[in-house]
Amino acid sequence: MAGPLSGLKILDFTTLLPGPYATMNLADMGAEVLRIVSGSRPDLVDLMPPFVPGTKLSAASCQLGRNKKVMTLNLKDERAVQVIHKLITDAGYDIVIEQFRPGVMEKFGLDYKNLRAVNERLIYCSLTGYGQTGSMRDKAGHDLNYVALSGIASYSGKKDSGPPVLGIQIADVASGANNAIIGILAAVIHRQNTGRGQYIDVSMTDALIAFHAMQGAAFLVDGKDIGREETFTNGGGLYDYYETKDGRYLAFGGAEPQFIRAFLEAIGRPDLVEEGLNMQTGAQVKGEVREVIKTKTLDEWKAVFDSVDACCVPVLTLSEVFASDLVKGRNMVVEVPGPNGITIKQIACPIKFSESCPEYHHCGVPKDQANTAEIMQNLGYSLQEIEEFTKTGLFS
Repeated sequence: MAGPLSGLKILDFTTLLPGPYATMNLADMGAEVLRIVSGSRPDLVDLMPPFVPGTKLSAASCQLGRNKKVMTLNLKDERAVQVIHKLITDAGYDIVIEQFRPGVMEKFGLDYKNLRAVNERLIYCSLTGYGQTGSMRDKAGHDLNYVALSGIASYSGKKDSGPPVLGIQIADVASGANNAIIGILAAVIHRQNTGRGQYIDVSMTDALIAFHAMQGAAFLVDGKDIGREETFTNGGGLYDYYETKDGRYLAFGGAEPQFIRAFLEAIGRPDLVEEGLNMQTGAQVKGEVREVIKTKTLDEWKAVFDSVDACCVPVLTLSEVFASDLVKGRNMVVEVPGPNGITIKQIACPIKFSESCPEYHHCGVPKDQANTAEIMQNLGYSLQEIEEFTKTGLFS
């Protein structure tokens, strides 16, 4: 059975992580995605090791390019506009996502206004760090900048060490890619209901600001800034990470009284329950809890908490995660057909459907295996024309 998004056709003008992650998920769910890439300018993700054995394809590009077709095109060449027009009109690619700075697509003649004139049903999503309007619209930025400007970093981390550098790109993936997916699918439903397309402006910083679901709501009522380790969920109580005897960590995420009680009783300190339940005193007894946790190794604590319902779990390494029963039981690793007849293990789409499940047809392909000639032929261009375009730099 075809995926739930079968029938959607998307032109993807994105690079690095946010846009490609969004379109990977859309493609996994059945959308037909065509990546438009430069034939001469590399995407930084293409250069990041490790590489798939026997190829020049990076592991990241191999996953992010999953299920997508690829076409090389020099967008600075005026002829590229006509090719894009034919893709939108003749080939039916009526959803566009792009990740350039504001104004760049307009210089190419490929902005929403120009493409909408070709197809009024067009859905067009621009994904940027700071949005299409406002004082920061033209500024460069990356994940760390968006986290900083959103305010999340101001109350994350420890008082004595400051904000942490997160191990993943939360703005790129959680706020940027996922909001692009939500916006595009919402616009598809709107188009089904009204027959009209529309423009979608997704700012990764906007989306991170919206993540202040509890803390931001509180600030807008009382006007009080939040400091590090001052609330229950940012380390102000027992909710925290604890180092073990062997230098590993436990994560205690209990918020309700029954979990706090179970946790403290399991570590042999029932005498701390009353103080641990109190937000004002919970942080004061944390030092004693830390000393207790340091008396056993991670494996010893795992044995203790395996039979205790206390929201206390080990901090796992990637090797432990992908070998875990949780990952295996949830089928979060899939075998995807790769280059040269090999299969490659990749992270699965995290959404589980009872019908029309995600499918994994192939991993990302390198530029020298792009589908450019095939796509041009399908658009009605002759082999002679394609050869001439190749010689004159349209695909570079």
